Amino acid sequence: MKPLDTTTVRRVSAAGLALTACLAAAVPATAATTLSGDGTTAAPGAGLDRYHHQRLDWRSCVLGPDDETGRALEKAGAQCADVTVPLDYADPGGRTITVAISRLKATDTRHRIGAMLLNTGGPGGTGIDFAPDARKAMKETGARYDVIGMDPRFVGRSTPLDCGWPVGFGVLSSGTGRAGFDRQVALHKDLAAKCRATNAAVLPHVSTRNTARDMDVIRGALGERKISYLGYSYGTYLGTVYTQMFPGRYDRVVLDGAIDPRRYGPRLLQGTEEENERALGDWAAWAAERNDTYGLGRTRAQVLTTVDRVVAASARRPLTLGTAPDAFRVDDTHVPTLVFAGISDDGDGARADLGELVSAMAEAADGRTAELSPKTTDLLRRLLTGKGSAYGSVQMAIICGDRSAPRDPERYWRDIERSRAAHPLFGPLANNIGPCAFWDRPNEEPTRVRQDAPVLMVGATGDTRTDYEGTVALHGLLPSSKLITLKGANRHAVYGLYGNTCVDDQVNTYLATGRLPATDRTCVKRAAG
Repeated sequence: MKPLDTTTVRRVSAAGLALTACLAAAVPATAATTLSGDGTTAAPGAGLDRYHHQRLDWRSCVLGPDDETGRALEKAGAQCADVTVPLDYADPGGRTITVAISRLKATDTRHRIGAMLLNTGGPGGTGIDFAPDARKAMKETGARYDVIGMDPRFVGRSTPLDCGWPVGFGVLSSGTGRAGFDRQVALHKDLAAKCRATNAAVLPHVSTRNTARDMDVIRGALGERKISYLGYSYGTYLGTVYTQMFPGRYDRVVLDGAIDPRRYGPRLLQGTEEENERALGDWAAWAAERNDTYGLGRTRAQVLTTVDRVVAASARRPLTLGTAPDAFRVDDTHVPTLVFAGISDDGDGARADLGELVSAMAEAADGRTAELSPKTTDLLRRLLTGKGSAYGSVQMAIICGDRSAPRDPERYWRDIERSRAAHPLFGPLANNIGPCAFWDRPNEEPTRVRQDAPVLMVGATGDTRTDYEGTVALHGLLPSSKLITLKGANRHAVYGLYGNTCVDDQVNTYLATGRLPATDRTCVKRAAG
């Protein structure tokens, strides 16, 4: 799944989860969308022709005087449109919803390749604003594509879904003891109930498979026989599902930070504890070198001891961060999540953000007033208050709508207790219960990978969200795929965002030529440009 991190990386990270963090003969563009199963198509037409052949109304992306996203898109030369899709693909004549897209048209029309659709992960992350960033990442090749940003169904500017949650993120720790876990059970049961009470009619249709069907409608509405795709984090799972449901309708596909589709679901974070601990240790060493700034300790061990002290203090009584009207109370169910959200990027900027936050929590643990920067205040507001309700609601709706979770709270508690000794900070987070334990069961079975797909994959060995093991697993399921590995980076989402020229150049060569590398490739962190 995608945590609530910062700026562009926030749009493409996961907790990624999972929270947030996965070729056959060509099929005519007029064929119906898949409804029955992987790699098969429904009868021709199937009531979807009017969606595939709809005329899009391209217009300014600016929605009002305070629309900074729209102004940025307009400045980049993008236009926006709403694509009409059926809420329920089994009933295409019934209720409709809209999916918002943006388009940066190809400027090198003589060498135009086609349209490229983007997904920045989450699930629940917006993508409509990512088109300019993607074109920049593609360098001169970007001019040869119509770059299409997309807010998936119920996300961002698309038909909305908001359960009215008091919090903005459904991934929290169980805390240091049974009392914290029991509070978590009550919280997540209430979150699920709020979604059922406010959005019962649409929840059965919030799923990755329906988003993939929307993608194929977008392809048809754009007049494309095939569509290219760039997906990060959860977006790699969406891209994988599309290749299985719509073989022959995709061109060049890049999956960055890939998810093993057999593991994708409400408990995707299980197994990432060690990777997150290594990333936390690397951050602690960085912070120790800057003790004069953050005051967390002069050695890696001292910084980690400070983190442990903060968790212990928050278990005794909630810590108060900030001052009114932006004062936040965080306890031992929140602190691990805040740390987790800060270690998905080993760049100095992200590490400084976490240093500031841990420093504030350490001050609060000592009983002092903890001042917060505007950026940290916004993070806490989105995580701990209803401001982030729409994000958390749709993220959980997608994950819970894709795969069932265990229902018995005691199963989670046993997993937490088993993991706590070896992983006291991240074990109770990765194994905690969530809203999916109380969700209605999905309408469809999860997608199985049964067909090969010649895609290009990118994975960092130190990815803390969609771990590298998952990337290798998907690579094995798709024998024709090729993998670019970035060694030595604690990083989730690499291509075009991390500044590694080795990775970026190889991806752009593929996007320009359509030819995968002859063999898997390895890049190293020091190759950053």
